[in-house]
Amino acid sequence: MPSTKAVDLAAHPLTAWQGPLGLPDFTRIGDGDFSPVFDAALKAHEAEIEAIAGNKDAPTIENTLAALELGGEALDRVSSIFWCRAGAYTNETIQALERDISPKMSRHFSAISMNERLFARIDDLYQRRESLKLDAETLRVLEKTWKGFVRSGAKLDADGKKRLAKISEELSSLGTSFGQNVLADESDWALFLDEADLAGLPDFVKSSMAEAAEIRGQKGRYAVTLSRSIYEPFSTFSERRDLREIAFRAFTMRGQNGGATDNTNVVRDMLRLRAEKAKLLGYASFAALKLDDTMAKTPKAVHALLDPVWEKALEKAASDQIELQRLATKAGSNEKFAAWDWRFYQEKLRAEKFA
Repeated sequence: MPSTKAVDLAAHPLTAWQGPLGLPDFTRIGDGDFSPVFDAALKAHEAEIEAIAGNKDAPTIENTLAALELGGEALDRVSSIFWCRAGAYTNETIQALERDISPKMSRHFSAISMNERLFARIDDLYQRRESLKLDAETLRVLEKTWKGFVRSGAKLDADGKKRLAKISEELSSLGTSFGQNVLADESDWALFLDEADLAGLPDFVKSSMAEAAEIRGQKGRYAVTLSRSIYEPFSTFSERRDLREIAFRAFTMRGQNGGATDNTNVVRDMLRLRAEKAKLLGYASFAALKLDDTMAKTPKAVHALLDPVWEKALEKAASDQIELQRLATKAGSNEKFAAWDWRFYQEKLRAEKFA
């Protein structure tokens, strides 16, 4: 791995954005750039945090809260580009980096949240917040920062902090595994068709499917893939109910097909660790932990808001299904209405009502 000493964060295109409108110049960024820049940015942020925590002056908004908010700019910049790249145009190199960087970032931010000297300065400001005569925005930032530290383990004992940091690191790795497993199933699956199988498909769908087949070495054929840009229009327009079913089942089973990319154990471990994390921080459930710093505050309040909406949605879905079943029967279908029929007949209903 390249030495972090070789990285100039003030000039590197990942951290010194010099593209149009102050955006990154992606033409100067390669997959191999990320790892050394991440290491340099993490080291730089650690130094900034140490400077804040080790400040001998009494805590003030400027030397503690503002300094904390404004710190880590280089890390923010390389992170934003990396996660954009990982989400929009990934490859094996980026995925390997993601598996390495996710737990590394978790350890970094756990160390910040559990830094006793840093929290002591934040807590000092928080306890004096009423006498500081802060404007509403600064007060809100201070309150959220303090609560963020507490929710990240700042008040736990040494053993609790150690365990919470380990949980957070494991959850970070599991989250990465979950997403990559789904992506692997999505990328690996394809249903190859011929011209005779394309009844009902518009030209734009056929064109996308032909390109997908050619990329996979099947020039002259058509591929249904699990990317939404192909799966959704195929499910909407294809007159082949049997093929819609195959595609639907493949789409809904991503990450549930057994083998190396199966997420069953990943989900089990995530749920277990989330429950342990919530209990460690004094919450009844992970939902209660996640909602505590939101407008809703509690799972009960969320249910009070969403349950009536859900009930109305179910009523509307049932009403729509009657209409969709009518169209299916009219088209000569004697099959029980199924999930893979929904998009197809929904489009027929839309055309009937609004065309």
